[in-house]
Amino acid sequence: MRTLETFKPAAVTRIYSADKELLAELFTQKRVPVPLDMIPDYLRQGVVATEDRQFYEHAGVDLKGILRAIIKDIRADEFVEGASTITQQLAKTLFLTPRKSITRKLKEAFLTFQIERRYTKDEILELYLNQVYFGSGAYGVQAAANTFFGKPVNALTLAECALVAGMPKSPSRYSPLVNKSLALKRQAVVLKQMAQNGMITEEQLTAANASPLNLAKGEYVSMKAPYFVATVRNFLEKEFGGSRLYRTGLTVYTTLNYQMQRAAEKAVAKGIERLSARMKKHGLLIQNQEEGETGGQENPQAALVSLDARQGAILAMVGGTDFRESPFNRASMAQRQPGSAFKPLVYAGAMENGFAQNYVMWDAPVVFKGAEEGVDWTPENFSGKFKGEMTLRQALAVSQNIPAVKLLNKLGPSTAVQWAHRMGIESPLQPNLSLVLGTSEVTLLELTATYAVFPNGGVGTRPFAVLEVLDREGRSIWRARPQMRSVLSPETAAIMTDMLQAVVQSGTGRAARRIGRPLAGKTGTTDSYRDALFVGFSPTVVAGVWVGLDHYGILGEKETGARAALPIWIDFMEQALANRPYGDFSLPEGVVKVRIDVESGLLASENCPNAVAAVFRKGTEPKQYCKHGSGTDLEGL
Repeated sequence: MRTLETFKPAAVTRIYSADKELLAELFTQKRVPVPLDMIPDYLRQGVVATEDRQFYEHAGVDLKGILRAIIKDIRADEFVEGASTITQQLAKTLFLTPRKSITRKLKEAFLTFQIERRYTKDEILELYLNQVYFGSGAYGVQAAANTFFGKPVNALTLAECALVAGMPKSPSRYSPLVNKSLALKRQAVVLKQMAQNGMITEEQLTAANASPLNLAKGEYVSMKAPYFVATVRNFLEKEFGGSRLYRTGLTVYTTLNYQMQRAAEKAVAKGIERLSARMKKHGLLIQNQEEGETGGQENPQAALVSLDARQGAILAMVGGTDFRESPFNRASMAQRQPGSAFKPLVYAGAMENGFAQNYVMWDAPVVFKGAEEGVDWTPENFSGKFKGEMTLRQALAVSQNIPAVKLLNKLGPSTAVQWAHRMGIESPLQPNLSLVLGTSEVTLLELTATYAVFPNGGVGTRPFAVLEVLDREGRSIWRARPQMRSVLSPETAAIMTDMLQAVVQSGTGRAARRIGRPLAGKTGTTDSYRDALFVGFSPTVVAGVWVGLDHYGILGEKETGARAALPIWIDFMEQALANRPYGDFSLPEGVVKVRIDVESGLLASENCPNAVAAVFRKGTEPKQYCKHGSGTDLEGL
């Protein structure tokens, strides 16, 4: 058996974009072993309390746990359960391959007995704390303290010790750089267990739970596309484990288009600069002349994600304005209300259930009895104005709320929820009438992925970030298998694309016409201007933009999706499409395009001033002409 003290990790994993740009190098943080007396008691106690409460009593191996695991493995005909003491974890970390098997478990038990014979409990704990993986490339408590808090381990507070102690169970899941809220929940569990075991008092428990989490800044300073790379690294840690990822020298090719990524970062920076200037003008941000900082309320944030419409590959991702200030990824992790950007999902379900885009709704005040948790509800239009008779096409283009709510009432909220989940929404949705107005929170990534269904002929995709992984010899050990399935009929997808093109041609997204290509999309704005969105697509590229404040502050009056988010989307798409061939949206055989009067929904006569070309399922197109001029009714032919 090799000497434990001389064990050293190795290797560098390199992450590349799809166009071969080196994005990041991942390796273990420099390991500086520290003696046990330099490790705070709180950290030692927290690890023992959560990882192995009987550590100082047992002989190193949880025999009952191993037998239970083996029995379950035999019954399941696969490895389904682990059972590890601190000594067992040390043994498998240092000496065993990641491959899970019953034989490996027995070897682990043998090595554990050898370690227990050779070292005292304190020596084992010291070795464990200097070797265990804490995520983000940090092996050992000293590296973890430096990575997450920018300080030596002996300077950690009780709250910080508890957070670090909770991470070995699942470093990628409980990392505060990956998911701050989950990290805090895990921290609370550790503190509670420490209190229950008499390691801290109730007063210390309360104070530690109330302590703010001040993370170190500056991780990945040299990293390109840091929010995307963090997403990739999180996936790789789950797929391969930290030991293999950081020690064996993998080469990772991702889906990112680096030129598009640069365009996304520039578009977000420019958009936030414009928004911040407006907020300062209205007193929502106050400039500190001496230090050049803003006050009044927090700075606005933005996120952008772009996907290949055909397979779901992530082409660009910006999760915030500054990764060093906040590594929280608002593109993939923040759940926010999408506002009217959710409407296309409900409209798609309606089109799939027999509605047509020329269906006429009455846009007028309405009361839904007991609609919202038994309370009467009167929806309002964003403008506060009513337009009378409107086709669904027209109502979606100008984002009138009341026709959308009436449509959902006819379709049924539960049915709409089913369609939204089918299209790719994974977040929980509330089956109520306000759903169509975007009151259920979703992530920007999942919302953007659902829009890809429309240009993709009704085929849904699952976003992915990694194309291929090679080992240090250049052999492929993992390849992406894009997940695609039909979620809408090609006819409905074509109709929705046509309706969303109207948003760009004549509705709330008309500023995007300057790009000069076939485009479609939808704006979204939530109550009191707290969230602004635009999600849209070309025939091959889909992109979503969110703008808001992390703590749900107000962006300012008139900061709608069209004003705050759409300009970012336009700046990005102009560059993203610059080197792509011009292409129009294709139509399946089951649809027909006819000229209609957009107000009445009838066929447009020669003199109709409101004529537009609209897509219908064959056989459902209007047969009568509008009143604006001569024409022959098709019903009589």
